[in-house]
Amino acid sequence: MRVIDPKRIQKLMVVQDVSTRRLASEVGYASHAYMARILHGEITTVTPERAARIARFLGVGVDDLFVPRLSTDSGHSIKRGSAA
Repeated sequence: MRVIDPKRIQKLMVVQDVSTRRLASEVGYASHAYMARILHGEITTVTPERAARIARFLGVGVDDLFVPRLSTDSGHSIKRGSAA
């Protein structure tokens, strides 16, 4: 799932006084560095499971923070179909 705006996640973290390390740990990332890269916009997608965990921990709906990657996925399918 694509992150809508990393700043939304950051704002929720500030309001709830949640550190990057804590969020990463609660979501199941082995390293807080990966979570930091998401928050800085360097990584723009996460798995649906991780998106759900992030949203649940921050107390918001998944669709408040993430959108499905449908257009990208369908584009890849079309390319694969035309190449075969």
